[in-house]
Order: sequence, then C-alpha cells, then structure tokens
Amino acid sequence: MEHVDPAQPMMVVRLLRGVVGETRRVAHLVPAHLDSALPSELEALCGELLQAGQAELLPGLRGMPCDRCLAMSARRLRQGLVRAS
Repeated sequence: MEHVDPAQPMMVVRLLRGVVGETRRVAHLVPAHLDSALPSELEALCGELLQAGQAELLPGLRGMPCDRCLAMSARRLRQGLVRAS
C-alpha cells in the first residue's frame, strides 16, 4: 500500500458471510474515501484487496481484527507519537 497520511480517517471493512470461510472474515482497516465515490476495489492497510460488492462496512471495531492491519496502523501511529524525554 502506498503511503497513507496518519491523520486520514479509516473505515472498518469485513468480507461478507459466504464470500470466504468464517476464520477469514476479519475486520480490515481501509483508508476512507470521503471526497469521492467508494471505489469498486478497496485496499486494506495490510495490502489485501477487497471487492466493494463482497465486503461490508462495519459501524466500528467489531469482530476479529486483521493482525496485519493492526500492525500497519500501529506503525503509522508511531510516526506521530510524541516521546517523553
């Protein structure tokens, strides 16, 4: 995934039931597209490509999170952290 601004809002997106097995239905973090129409393909922070018609937008952090998305979000957050001296 290309560089994402740490201040950019995120959507929580999960593949629909029946598209993949239950163990693969994890909640991905996807950069929000507030200024344009939702694209037909969404790229999660982890790099997984999700087809818009096969995914659902969740109302918040729900279900099992994608470990790779969490790691990428922590890496993005770390860039903006103020460290105590």
